[in-house]
Amino acid sequence: MTKTLEDRIALYESASDMLQNSQQGPYVFPIAPQYTNWMEEVRAWRNGAVLLNQSYHMTDLYVRGPDAIKFMSYVGVNSFANFGRNKSKQLICVNPDGYVIGDGIIFGLEDDEILYVGRPPLAYWLAYQAEIGDFDVTTEFDIRSLEGDKPRKLYRYEVQGPKALDILNEVNEGGPLTTKFFNMGEITVAGCTARTLSHGMGGAQGLELWGPYEDGQKVYDRLMEVGEKHGMLRAGARAYSCAAMESGWIPSPLPAIYTGEAMKGFREWLPADNFLAVTSVGGSFQPENVEEFYLTPWDLDYGRVVKFDHDFIGRAALEKMAEEEHRTKVTLVWDQASVLEIFAGLMGPFPGPKLMELPAGHYAAHPYDQVLLNGEQVGVSTYPVYSANERAWISLAMVRGDLAEQGTKLNILWGEKDGGTDKPHVEEHVQMEVSAEVHPWPIHAASRESYRAQK
Repeated sequence: MTKTLEDRIALYESASDMLQNSQQGPYVFPIAPQYTNWMEEVRAWRNGAVLLNQSYHMTDLYVRGPDAIKFMSYVGVNSFANFGRNKSKQLICVNPDGYVIGDGIIFGLEDDEILYVGRPPLAYWLAYQAEIGDFDVTTEFDIRSLEGDKPRKLYRYEVQGPKALDILNEVNEGGPLTTKFFNMGEITVAGCTARTLSHGMGGAQGLELWGPYEDGQKVYDRLMEVGEKHGMLRAGARAYSCAAMESGWIPSPLPAIYTGEAMKGFREWLPADNFLAVTSVGGSFQPENVEEFYLTPWDLDYGRVVKFDHDFIGRAALEKMAEEEHRTKVTLVWDQASVLEIFAGLMGPFPGPKLMELPAGHYAAHPYDQVLLNGEQVGVSTYPVYSANERAWISLAMVRGDLAEQGTKLNILWGEKDGGTDKPHVEEHVQMEVSAEVHPWPIHAASRESYRAQK
């Protein structure tokens, strides 16, 4: 009987085979595909204001107890020297061999209560470590809507764009807003007090705000009432799928949990129908060994937050990795002529090139495409999307360090070998090479240069 992830892997030739032929598609945002049209909704966070509803697609995990910060310090590569109430940070966790399991945002609700918010893999890893570790903590899941049938505990909205603070200040019935980058504060909207986190997209300031789910509709209605005067749009699922790429964030590195004796207990703890057991990998990078999908913190440009001021899972491995050469994260801007060749091929004989859905061209939860130079693989490309702001197809990639200079010409191998895997989302197709040019991340200069310096 297949009860655990470990059991499920045993049914396949390898974990890589299981993931590449999974029947699951891309990560789902369970909101309307679009409220107006996705192109104007994408442009709104660069040119006006946009409301993003984050209430349903992420998994929340509460960690409570006197050892809450101590626990987070043990599982995270980050320093927790100054963490506590009203502090927030991006948590990055690795396995004992130093490969990334995932990342997400943690919020210091109190000194003894921390909320993790993000995609499911890291939430399960945290819950497992809390269960087996010697820490005085408890955990409570608030499962994303696609996996749970209970109402969410919190609503979570973002207002972003150049006009965001005009809207937020107008709806605010409380004290001054906290707008310094990645600092927490409060806002009162329609008589409802919410907590806030300051961050932005498109180079402009904005706030994420959250509170009890039962307050959500009143807050939403008031934001829309005031936002309408400023031309604010709502972002649907299609627009939302572009946000990470423009912001320079790779949302789902494949969790490094599928191999190794040190991770076996976790695999045996996870049910066979868990997200980590049924998730999918897609693209032209198709190694037989699943470990070739694993990424280091430096691949994702998280080396800058690795701090050896505390003991944590994977520390010894990362200390060795720190001395090695690393790939560099970049934005790839796909060549216009190559992209047009893909779409032209869809009107030619069947099978043609792999379909590129608009605006998000990936077709698995964890997309990995080969990046080539003169036929040799020199990196991997993830999450191709059409940016209505850049008027181009872009993806985030990790390439050999000497190839990371802006303007470097590389190729992306688009499509899967041998006509495609058994994923139902993959039609029969032929592979082709797409030309691309290296650019910095985030692709938008203002996002790189100003919004992290918000005051």
